[in-house]
Amino acid sequence: MNVPNRLTLFRMILVPFIVLFMLPIPGVPVWNAFIATKAAKIIALVLFCLASLSDFLDGQIARRKKLITNMGKFLDPIADKLLVITVLVAFVELNRISTYVVLIVLAREFAVTGLRLLAVEQNVVIAASYWGKAKTLSQMIAIIWLLLEPVIFVDFANYAVFQFIGTVLIIISTALALISGIDYLVKNRKFLTEH
Repeated sequence: MNVPNRLTLFRMILVPFIVLFMLPIPGVPVWNAFIATKAAKIIALVLFCLASLSDFLDGQIARRKKLITNMGKFLDPIADKLLVITVLVAFVELNRISTYVVLIVLAREFAVTGLRLLAVEQNVVIAASYWGKAKTLSQMIAIIWLLLEPVIFVDFANYAVFQFIGTVLIIISTALALISGIDYLVKNRKFLTEH
């Protein structure tokens, strides 16, 4: 297994640990008291930033060293989906974002993944598009902002302004999820019509 694919797997492994430091565990009061502290929120933020960095690095290394593989093209989007959707669900649990955000993102991901599976049947791997990369980047930025809110921004007098910015970032990333999903479906509609 090459380095980019190892970085992708590393990103997937980090996901449960990020959520562990974001959400309380029923019946574990000691852990839940820790989760309420700034230290736990900083750990979740650092872990998410590491996961996001691995996403950037695996693509850079794969392109620079010509290590792009079908496994990488397949695993990388799955790792991105796992990371983003899991953390977004955690934010729903924390009452920070609407359930509708997760539903829209999930619908988009199911549609694109289904399309990719149809393409694989014809030995075609659909790589991430420009819109897909923009969607992923916007989601990473929005999530990092939301993770920063209780760590840094909460100490500012105009905290509501920072929360509003976070909400706008989530709206932008959700809009890009829709646009990129439509873009994938339109550009690859031949795989839909051939079945």
